[in-house]
Amino acid sequence: MSRKLVHTPEGVRDIYGDEKAKKTIVEGLLHEIIEGYGYRDIQTPTFEFFDVFSKEVGTTPSKELYKFFDKEGNTLVLRPDFTPSIARCAAKYFMDEDVPIRFCYQGNTFTNTSELQGKLKESTQMGAELVGDASVQADAEMIAMTIEALCHAGLSDFQISVGNLEYFKGICAEAGLDEETELELREYISGKNYFGAEELLERTHVDAKDKELLLKVSELFGNAAIFEEAKKAASNERSRNAIVRLEEVYQVLCDYGVEKYVSFDLGMLSKYNYYTGIIFKGYTYGVGDAIVKGGRYDNLLGRFGKNAPAIGFMIVVDDLLAAMGRQHIAIADNNDIEKIYYNTSNFTEKLEEAKQLRAAGKKVELSHE
Repeated sequence: MSRKLVHTPEGVRDIYGDEKAKKTIVEGLLHEIIEGYGYRDIQTPTFEFFDVFSKEVGTTPSKELYKFFDKEGNTLVLRPDFTPSIARCAAKYFMDEDVPIRFCYQGNTFTNTSELQGKLKESTQMGAELVGDASVQADAEMIAMTIEALCHAGLSDFQISVGNLEYFKGICAEAGLDEETELELREYISGKNYFGAEELLERTHVDAKDKELLLKVSELFGNAAIFEEAKKAASNERSRNAIVRLEEVYQVLCDYGVEKYVSFDLGMLSKYNYYTGIIFKGYTYGVGDAIVKGGRYDNLLGRFGKNAPAIGFMIVVDDLLAAMGRQHIAIADNNDIEKIYYNTSNFTEKLEEAKQLRAAGKKVELSHE
């Protein structure tokens, strides 16, 4: 047998033993909080039609999708993220619902990229989606629930950074940028490539004042004190309304008592183009990327025929576990297994002992001496 058969492809790995036990425990702790907010489990297929994750939907770029064909010739893809799948499902089964619907999910996602930088191509995500509620309270519920879930899992030193895409979009509209230029500029700013952003704005002959304001967006981060500065910087109504929304969300987060975990960043712009307003990311020590990503996507369900506002988040479970390991956070292991040894003469007796212990909720390994 070829030695190659026992190895995994690049970007995926086996998880077993204590590591898998700890992962299961953390997933359970996260789920306890999400379920406690009234969210119900949903399971969508591992692969979908290509159009569910198309460029028009505003999700992962086509070149980063795992694509294949079924026997009818349809192009299928392994899901790169859950939100479009949940949106499709909600539009199909809850088309006539006009009350808020709460979903939560858990599963693996797949991204076909050669720029791994230590990231896996297959990762486990857990998250929640709230469909049919456009309120400030819904925004705050998502962020507060994220914070409570991370705390319940054992993480204590982290920060949730909150932004509002409408602030940036308002400035872009005032500057007269078309959608293609806005998306390119968003990519530069979110990637912290300020030279690329400046060059793009010079190429498009943006007014000097608008250019300065667009480049200044990345500097507007910190605590709630940035709100006044942001209002003074942008005079257009759309951007100012975005700040008012953030102020209102912050007030509700104070009501939840989680404000110490929250900061604000108006230069935070997601690569997912389906996000429309409030967005947020969670950061902690020990990993180089966000362990939480979420935001409002009020137009996405319309792509599948149901016009409804929505907001959601997902936690990258693998990155959360890596961070907890590097921060030396103990994960309570309830995987103690009691061992009972038998021989040919006492097997029946030992089996009965094992059965009684298992009936009492114990984990028992029955082994030959």
